[in-house]
Amino acid sequence: MRWFVILGGVLAGALILTIGLLVGHFAIPKESGPAVIKDVDEAFIQQVMSEIDNKEIENRLRELTKKPHMAATSGDEELVQLILNRWKDAMTGLDNATVDRYDVFLSIPDPANPNSVTVVTENGTVNFTSRLTEKNYTADQLDTDVVKPYAAYAPPGTPKGKLVYANQGTMKDYELLAKEVNLTGTIAITRYGGEGRAGKAINGAKFGVIGVIVYTDPKDINDGKMQEHETYPNSWYLPPSGVERGSFNGYFGDPLTPYYPAKDFTYRIKESEIEGIPPIPTQPIGFEDAENLICQLDGPVAPTAWQGSFNCDYRFGPGFRNESSFPMNSDVQVNVYNQRVINSSANVMGIIRGSVEPDRYVMYGNHRDSWVHGAIDPSSGTAVMLEITRIVGKMLKENRWRPRRSIIFCSWGAEEFGLIGSTEFTEEYYSKLRDRAVAYINVDISVFANATLRAQGTPAAQNVIFAAAKQVKIPTNSSITVYENWQRHFNRTSSLHGLVPSLGTLGAGSDYAPFLHYLGITSMDLAYTYDRSKTSARIYPAYHTAYDTFDYAAKFIDPGFTSHQTVARTAGNVLLRLADSLIIPLDLTDYGETLERFYNSAKAELGVTLEQQKISLEPLKTVIDRFISAAKAINQEIDQVKKEVNPSPLKVRMLNDQLMLLERAFLDPRAFPDKYYYSHVIWASKSSNIATFPGLADAYAKAVSNSSLGWDNVNKHLTIVIQAIGNAAATLEVVI
Repeated sequence: MRWFVILGGVLAGALILTIGLLVGHFAIPKESGPAVIKDVDEAFIQQVMSEIDNKEIENRLRELTKKPHMAATSGDEELVQLILNRWKDAMTGLDNATVDRYDVFLSIPDPANPNSVTVVTENGTVNFTSRLTEKNYTADQLDTDVVKPYAAYAPPGTPKGKLVYANQGTMKDYELLAKEVNLTGTIAITRYGGEGRAGKAINGAKFGVIGVIVYTDPKDINDGKMQEHETYPNSWYLPPSGVERGSFNGYFGDPLTPYYPAKDFTYRIKESEIEGIPPIPTQPIGFEDAENLICQLDGPVAPTAWQGSFNCDYRFGPGFRNESSFPMNSDVQVNVYNQRVINSSANVMGIIRGSVEPDRYVMYGNHRDSWVHGAIDPSSGTAVMLEITRIVGKMLKENRWRPRRSIIFCSWGAEEFGLIGSTEFTEEYYSKLRDRAVAYINVDISVFANATLRAQGTPAAQNVIFAAAKQVKIPTNSSITVYENWQRHFNRTSSLHGLVPSLGTLGAGSDYAPFLHYLGITSMDLAYTYDRSKTSARIYPAYHTAYDTFDYAAKFIDPGFTSHQTVARTAGNVLLRLADSLIIPLDLTDYGETLERFYNSAKAELGVTLEQQKISLEPLKTVIDRFISAAKAINQEIDQVKKEVNPSPLKVRMLNDQLMLLERAFLDPRAFPDKYYYSHVIWASKSSNIATFPGLADAYAKAVSNSSLGWDNVNKHLTIVIQAIGNAAATLEVVI
């Protein structure tokens, strides 16, 4: 039985509620008051937080990381059953748990023919071969299920040509390189960072590059540390042989079934029609091999910004210097033997039925699949989620609690291949989620490091995250709250609140993406991270490598697992507030502040040129002022309802619907026709670095760089923004 069947029949409950007669589907202690008007129980939240156990989280993580569990493998299927059984446990389980399966398009390496990068002499002799496996330091790396390094969705092939260095493989990088080197028929070596993985190959192919090599430069992830004694197992830094695997799928969702769930009945496009994947063979390597190649390149010295940590000048190429250790005129060959398959991948859904508003869903999730053992990505998040469900499940079974709204816990499959499980879910249940989902909480990598909270989300979520962070203490000092510590590390000055922690924006890096960009559901992502003043690492060093193991997590990321515990307490606090509060704790004045900040940026950076083109920003200012007024007005209504002893259930429901649906009002499915799933006018991806509305910023940048494109598109995107904000304001205004 699927989760939507379990939650079936809720429309009848909603109807009863709207006429003020609903008293709850489940027994509520009389002393707590009528269920319909009961607000969040602060004492209960404190009790849940106190019961979250770092040792339990440690045990769960050890269990989750025993085997590699790449999507749709036997290790992944074992975790499907483990999570399903936990959530169905008779003593501490949820109301129910189900599995949804999808037949998804994946890319896997040929186990009998591993990918590699070789240097080939003029007579065909192989003079160098990149490592086929990472160096073993612990027993984890000896597991036969450790997938060899590869770039998922890179096409098979063995292109051969002169090597060039293309920095991070952005369009600007290739444009600069093409001024120095004829790129036709070359192999480009690029660093991770600065560009989505797939873009490095897609961009290169436009300039005639026939193969791409990708590596992690120690400058970007190891703070420059390169020697083996400086790296794991002696510290958290990535060993020289470590290789970052990854999906080279530039979009999210199953590549063959865009906008439709990948079921057996679903129409699939041709593989040749897939967009956003590499058109040329691509292979990642470790930085020890990359150093060997880059430090022997010929050609002009690359710009300072392109230089990394190797003890040599990074040169453009093409080819190797005469005095290099490789024979003269040697070529580099990229050998890729990837196979494309359709495999079954599962989402596991755990359900707690709401007592008053069962047709309103608060969703909490993270993905389950990893590239290898995945202790940090994603099992740190799964361990935290299982600890939260252990506690609330126990209280549920003991009849000590039932939430006002339904809670759905989500263990997503095949995220690493491009957010596939969560995207297929939002496609299959689009209408139901659009109409009923209150918010989505994502805790994927729960702990990058142990310095401070890092929270990302849409502005409306700031209020509830702040409230939770103020109630949780940091692991190292019981007198300092997570909020205070977060404020010290990441802060901004708010026009409404003064100095506050800085809430980051959501891109498309995890499973919140389809909920936000496709469905317009208020979303957030919570994690503990490192101190940016002490490291410049792009991400934690063992990311997507065979070294992301329990041993690595326990020794270097979070000894004692107290940061995991802190994230669990913060995320659990947010979850309970969203599920149990009489009025959904979203503050829309915070959204107004963001819109005003975007407008001010547009006026400062674009205003003069727009005026010269007779394009006025005044209508935008007018509609933002209207939104801010509407947000203030609904806050006043909410304050009044909270003061009432017996607030009208109909009024409560009406206000909650306005809060819930606000994010949907910013959707425009026609705004970005060239971008799969992106329809949120405020948070869509953008190529411009102008800190304003994405469509407007990109249209402006294109018009300035190429006037032949005209300014009509700028006018069009200005209209799109104005209309979206007007829709949002109307959503908040008095219901008639």
